[in-house]
Amino acid sequence: MSNQVIETRALTVYYGKHRGIFDVDLSVEKGEVFGFLGPNGAGKTTTQRVLLDVFPPTSGKASIFGMDCQKQGVELRKRIGYLPGELALYANMRAHEFFKMYEYLRGENGSKGYWKELAARLDLDTSRKISQFSRGNKQKVGVVAAFMNRPDLLILDEPTGGLDPLVQRTVLEMVREVKADGRTVFFSSHILSEVQAVCDRVGIIREGQLVATQKVEEMIAQRINRMTMIFEELPVEGIFNIRGVSELERGEKSITLEVTENLPEVLTIAAQNKIMDIETHNLGLEEIFLAYYSKDGGEHV
Repeated sequence: MSNQVIETRALTVYYGKHRGIFDVDLSVEKGEVFGFLGPNGAGKTTTQRVLLDVFPPTSGKASIFGMDCQKQGVELRKRIGYLPGELALYANMRAHEFFKMYEYLRGENGSKGYWKELAARLDLDTSRKISQFSRGNKQKVGVVAAFMNRPDLLILDEPTGGLDPLVQRTVLEMVREVKADGRTVFFSSHILSEVQAVCDRVGIIREGQLVATQKVEEMIAQRINRMTMIFEELPVEGIFNIRGVSELERGEKSITLEVTENLPEVLTIAAQNKIMDIETHNLGLEEIFLAYYSKDGGEHV
C-alpha cells in the first residue's frame, strides 16, 4: 500500500488567461506535517481547492489516499478536516449548535463529542452565537470543526490567524498530536516560526510553481552563511563580487555578506585586507525562505 497521502502530477490551473499554478508535482507522506509556503497569490489556496475538488484543474492530476480528487471527491472529503483561510460560518447559530450539526452531518465518520474537549482546550464559550464572536473566537470555531472528527488528513490554511499567543501554542500542540497519532497535516502558514516548529518538510511555491521541497532541518542547515567582517580599513567596493556572495550592508569599517558558496575565497580576500574580526549569524527558516523570494531567488530554484 502506498505511503503517499497527497500526490499531484503536472497540476496546472488557469483562470482565463491568467495562470494560477503550473506543473506542480507534490508528494505528502502519511504521518508527516507538510508545510506549504508562499506569499499571497503564489498558488497555495488554488492548490488546496483542487485537492478538495472545489474546482477542477486545467490539466494534470491530483489524488489523496490513492483516489482521484475530482472523480472521488465526495468519498475523500469524509476523511479530511479543512480549515480555510477565509471562514464562512453560520452567524446566527450558537457554537454548540454548529458543532452538533457538523457532527450529525459527519454521521459515524468521526469522534462523537470530541468537539467539547477541543472547545475547552481553546477556551471557547460554545453557548454564545457565532455572530457575537471576535475574529479570534471565530477562528477557534474553525479549528474545532477541522479537528473534531479526528480526520486522516488535515488541510490547514493559516490555522493560527487572529489567535493570541497562548492559543496559538495550543493549536500547534494539537497539530503535533495529530502527527503522533500517525495522521497527516498539510499546513499552510506565513508564520515561519510555526512552520519550523511543527513541520517535517516544506514545499515553497513561487509564482504558481513549486521551486523547492525539502526537510526543514536540511533547509535550515544548508550553507547560507551570513557574516559581518570588521576591517582595519574598509576595503573598496566590489571586492567581494564573487559567485554566491551578496554584500548586504557596509558600515564605517564593516561589511555584512550573505554567502551561499565560495566561502574559502571570501576568507582569503578578507585576510588579504587586514580583517580584524568576524561575526557570524545563525539563519532560521524565515531567512532561508526569503532567499527564494529575493531578486536573485532564481539561483536557489
